[in-house]
Order: sequence, then structure tokens, then C-alpha cells
Amino acid sequence: MNADLLSALQAQRIETPSWGYGNSGTRFKTFAAAGAARTIWEKLDDAAEVQRLTGIAPGVAIHIPWDAVDDYGELKKYASERGLTIGAINPNVFQDEEYRLGSVTNPEEAVREQAIAHLLDCVEVMKQTGSRDLSLWFADGTNYAGQDDLRSRKRRMRTGLKRVHDALPSGTRMLVEYKLFEPAFYATDLFDWGASYSHCLAIGDKAQVLVDLGHHAQGVNIEQIVAFLLDEGRLGGFHFNARRYGDDDLIVGTSNPFELFCIYAELVYGANSADDLTKQTAQNVSYMIDQSHNIEPKVEAMLQSVLNCQESYAKALLIDRDLLQEAQSKGDVLAAHRVMMDAFKTDVRPLLTELRAEMGLKSEPIQAHRQSGYQEKVARERGTQTGGGGYPVKEKVRS
Repeated sequence: MNADLLSALQAQRIETPSWGYGNSGTRFKTFAAAGAARTIWEKLDDAAEVQRLTGIAPGVAIHIPWDAVDDYGELKKYASERGLTIGAINPNVFQDEEYRLGSVTNPEEAVREQAIAHLLDCVEVMKQTGSRDLSLWFADGTNYAGQDDLRSRKRRMRTGLKRVHDALPSGTRMLVEYKLFEPAFYATDLFDWGASYSHCLAIGDKAQVLVDLGHHAQGVNIEQIVAFLLDEGRLGGFHFNARRYGDDDLIVGTSNPFELFCIYAELVYGANSADDLTKQTAQNVSYMIDQSHNIEPKVEAMLQSVLNCQESYAKALLIDRDLLQEAQSKGDVLAAHRVMMDAFKTDVRPLLTELRAEMGLKSEPIQAHRQSGYQEKVARERGTQTGGGGYPVKEKVRS
């Protein structure tokens, strides 16, 4: 049994986001951290440290234009030399002044064309970096009733997504994210998983839904959404994080570890399903972290995120499916729940220690990171870069 568990755990992959290694913050304030990455090259260096310690985080999602460079072939090579690959390409259609009233749903055609041109440019970046996924999030929406025609905005969204979908190379995908609210406070154009799913069905086979754990109302059963989308063959990926109240800036698994476990339980179940569509979908899900580390040390925060995902996955693998299905078939409510709780309460740290020994890794990754001197080294070399709140700015300069 342990051999099967170790094999599954070795195959786990978590993609870290370039923006999680740099200074970022809320719309109120960015607290600068000593040694925070200033360029995409430094972000890749930090990601390599996380991969060195975990062995399961080789992919790095990048954001355009924040991570724009003149030569993406060089970027791909730089990543490869550090044991990394370029993961999802994330366009930015929310920061330019022109997007004040939206991007692909903007009432002005010229603005819509500007946004779509940027998305198509990012498709070219995918080709040059070998990325499989175009990860799309839109801030589009309205703040007041009557501000714009809601059905027209829905049609503009679909038209824009369709144009980008049809430009995608073979073997690649577009992952369509959604968000309940913010920054549009009256109507958000992609307001829940159903809106994203509906567009994906209409657009084509390369369009799949991206589930961000922080983008739901309080109490929403995310694992049920996961199960539904798996069964429909339309679950493309995740942005892992955690929310306490309004958004998604906490480290995954910190405020809601049982929810994370239940999500992984559905994914494990799907990956072993007798239904070919569900199985294929589950086996091709992209697992990505999307967190804004505001007061935490950047690399250690990312390391903690990856390890939390690893622990939840390990627990999900321990669920006794035969016993669970037996209890379910009998309608034994509490027995079925206890099967889940038995797996969730299992201390998987000895199993993960065994896994790391087999992979030639340090048994305690966070302790190893703290003792390595890496953080002190980058703090000396990079210093502390101060700035305002909000999102990072475009960076093309290689340090």
C-alpha cells in the first residue's frame, strides 16, 4: 500500500505563481519585504528554491506584462536550467486606464480590440515558452444598475473568448476563471462557475473552468462544484488559496484545511473513476497557487502552500473507498462521514518523511530552508524595494 501511495505522491504537481515571490499587497498598502524578487529572473530563482525542497513544484505561472521579457526562449532556457518549466500564462486586462469600464466587455469596440489583441499576444507567449494553459481572469463588470446592458456584456464576453479560443495551438487550453464580486460591485461579468461553464460549453473543447478557492460566497460547497465539473469534463484547473471573509489572499489550507481535503478527495476519486471522461479530466487538472503574500516571507509562504497541498493530497489518498461506498450504499450517514474523518485525522507526516527520503529531499523542508541561508542571501543581494499598494508593475530589466 505504501508503495502505491509514494508513487502517487511523487507524481503530484503544484504550480507556483511568479507574482507570489515579489512585493504585492492589498489596495491599501504593500509592505516591502527584504529580498523579495524584483524581476522574473529572481522569481524563477525563488521558485527553484521551493522546487529544490519539495520536488513537486517545477511549474511557474507567469503574468504578462508584469513578467514580460524581450526573449521568451531565453526565459524558458533560464527556467529549464533551474529544473523549472513555464506554466500558465496569465494576461492582464484589468490594469490599463482604458479598462475602466471593462476589457472584452467594454462598450467601446476599440477597447475590446485592445484587450483581445493582448490576449492573442499571450497566446504567442504560450507558443514560445511551451506553456499549455492560458489562465484568464477578468475584472469586467458594472458598479450601478443601468450602467450597461447586461446581455450585451455577456455576448461581448463570449465573442472575445471565442476569438482567443480559436487561436490556441493544438494541445493547449484556456482556463476561464470567475469571481463572485470585486472590483465590480453591482454585476461581475463572470460571476460564478455556472457562467464560466456556460461560456466554455459554447466556445469549444479547449475552454475549461478554473476554480479559485477564494472566489465564492461564504458557505459555498466548492467540492461539489469540483465533482460536477469533473463529471462534465470541464474542470481545467485551480487557483489554490484560502479565504476568511472577502477574498483569496491567505495561504491555502490555513483557515479551511478540511475543505481542501474534501476537494482533493473528489479529485482523487475522479482520477480513479470508471468513467473515462471524468478520469481523463481529473488526470489533466492544473494545480496552481494564487496568493498575495502581504506580510509573510515570500519563499517560505510559498513553501508552506505547496506542503499544505501535499498533506491534503496524502490524506485524500488514504480514504478507504470500499468502506465509504459500502456505507453510502446502506445509507449509513455517520459511518460514511467517519471514513472521511478517519483519513482527515491521520497524521501523514511519517509518510511524507518516507517520501522525501525516497526522493532524496530534506525531511523538514521549512527547517531546511531556514537553515540554508537562502533568505539572508537574497536579502543582502536584493535589498528592500519599497512601493505603493496594489499590483506590481511591468518589469523587463534583467538584474
